Amino acid sequence: MRRFLQPCVFVLLLIAGAAAATAQPWPYLRPVRVASGFDLPDYVTNAGDGSGRVFIVEQRGRIRILNQATAFLDITARVLCCGERGLLSVAFPPNYAAKGYFYVDYIDSSGNTVVSRFFVTANPNVANSSSEQILLQVTQPAFPNHKGGQLAFGPDGYLYVALGDGGSAGDPGNRAQNPMELLGKILRIDVESGAATYAVPPSNPYVGNVNYRPEIWALGLRNPWRFSFDRATGDFWIADVGQGSWEEIDFQPAASPGGENYGWRVMEGAHCYNAATCNMTGFTFPIAEYDHSLGCSVTGGFVHRNPAEAALDGVYFYADYCSGRVWGLRRVAATWQVRMLLDSPFSVTTFGEDEAGQIYVADYNAGVLYRLRSGAAPADFGGAGSSDAVLYRNGAWFFFPSP
Repeated sequence: MRRFLQPCVFVLLLIAGAAAATAQPWPYLRPVRVASGFDLPDYVTNAGDGSGRVFIVEQRGRIRILNQATAFLDITARVLCCGERGLLSVAFPPNYAAKGYFYVDYIDSSGNTVVSRFFVTANPNVANSSSEQILLQVTQPAFPNHKGGQLAFGPDGYLYVALGDGGSAGDPGNRAQNPMELLGKILRIDVESGAATYAVPPSNPYVGNVNYRPEIWALGLRNPWRFSFDRATGDFWIADVGQGSWEEIDFQPAASPGGENYGWRVMEGAHCYNAATCNMTGFTFPIAEYDHSLGCSVTGGFVHRNPAEAALDGVYFYADYCSGRVWGLRRVAATWQVRMLLDSPFSVTTFGEDEAGQIYVADYNAGVLYRLRSGAAPADFGGAGSSDAVLYRNGAWFFFPSP
């Protein structure tokens, strides 16, 4: 997930037409400190149960609730940490308040991926760590990287599971393109049907094809560390961490039947990987990418949908773990537009969304949680225009021309 930072070029891919349509000015992005003291925070989410609680996953094996001292769940004894392994995410099912169980993705002591269900106790703020029901286990190569780890329920009620290619560099086992492997894929499974472990949705794209694992929803991914669904449209956004040159943002419209192949290891971003030419037939290209002069490891975020922050509406936010840069991405007519909005000192491992649609960002190394807000240019700047981004250092704002 991490590589060295070099010095600056950004590439925006347009899915149609080169002419940009008129759009609202880009917002100024202001990080507001919410809480600190977290131990390697790597995921933030809500339960969708009307409680307003924000859950913070700590990589060593704990889940905490914002402003609560006692851990919601502690399975540190079962988790192999750290680097790109550990407790990686939590997902709450639809109608969670009536169910009282949730799902986690972690790397166990043997180095393998585990997706499990846990139940809460009589206290809704404390889960029963002894209630684990293991639903899916995926054997991982011995390499310590590219485990994916994201879980989320889609608008269809199915659980989506992100798995990286299993690691090392260059996908030496060619797992991302192997249709009989689960690694290097997004899976779509039914964990709410009452099956002992899980069922495969009959509408999955490869059901009935003996040459593919039926759990596969999308393939050709290197390390889809973070993905999200647009709560307004159902569109699916995937940030796939690159190899040595390119970081990418992939997009799947809500109406897609699945089956997209995002190209790894034949391609890295929109470029042939490790070859002068390659056969790109059948691949789905990223909608945006950036090279390693701007960072080294993309962290995907969310499309902002909180009416209280109208200036941010419809903007997809993502960041780079190594450089701390945060970008906005949006579609205007037939064109994708991108703008760097924040240059921060944060090690961004994850964004998060609360029930109201407010977006959070976690600074992994400092253990601090921020909420992203829109803001106006300070008067002493003399009227910054929409072509300016924000440099945030030690609580102070500075403006500079955005590339």
